[in-house]
Amino acid sequence: MAYDQLERLSPAARLDAELRHAHPATVLEAAVETFGDKLALVSSFGAESAVLLHLAAQVKPDIPVLFLDTGMLFGQTLDYRKQLAARLGLTGVRDLRPAYQDLAVADPQAKLWQTDTDACCHVRKVLPLDRALEEFDAWITGRKRFHGGDRLSLPVVEQAGEQVKFNPLANWGKAELDDYAARHELPAHPLVAQGFPSIGCWPCTQPVEEGEDVRAGRWKGSEKTECGIHLARAPGAATNVGGDI
Repeated sequence: MAYDQLERLSPAARLDAELRHAHPATVLEAAVETFGDKLALVSSFGAESAVLLHLAAQVKPDIPVLFLDTGMLFGQTLDYRKQLAARLGLTGVRDLRPAYQDLAVADPQAKLWQTDTDACCHVRKVLPLDRALEEFDAWITGRKRFHGGDRLSLPVVEQAGEQVKFNPLANWGKAELDDYAARHELPAHPLVAQGFPSIGCWPCTQPVEEGEDVRAGRWKGSEKTECGIHLARAPGAATNVGGDI
């Protein structure tokens, strides 16, 4: 793309044009250089999280890492979060939990997932993350195009409301992820070996059969495919969907 064309793009679009074929480490370095302490990484510490967290630890080990502890995560995920953060030397991990008042009003019996999964995700994930992100100008996700669906057109850098969102692993497939994890001897989430290639809250996550889509076990039997944190909530805004956080 010519220089004059780049100049006419929005800051996010310009960064995407510059970084769309870059190595994930280069994307992270650019994100840190551009936004500094106003940048956060959002991680589920799930099945594919170790690669992005390891990359980030090499660039900025004290980067704020926002972890959504919904109160309904697998015990294995909570253990993995502690062990992996310590192993990688990540010193800025923050555990985000639903507000007591929100739960008291919307889900006092912790059974909302049985009747309205969207509302459950909203109170346990969307609201806590929105509050935590208020102090940041940009954030990093672990979404990837190979997860399919609307993620196939996922940019490396995108505008998300008033913030810029970086997706350093957008270009990588499972082979690249597995190779990186093996080369750096990164520990896998313990549930991966039990058939969970994508891991969320225990009531809404099931193992998948061989050959099924990576996210087939999430909200199985329903049309729901996203928890909501990557869905644009401003009226008329373009939807930002895709993959694990």
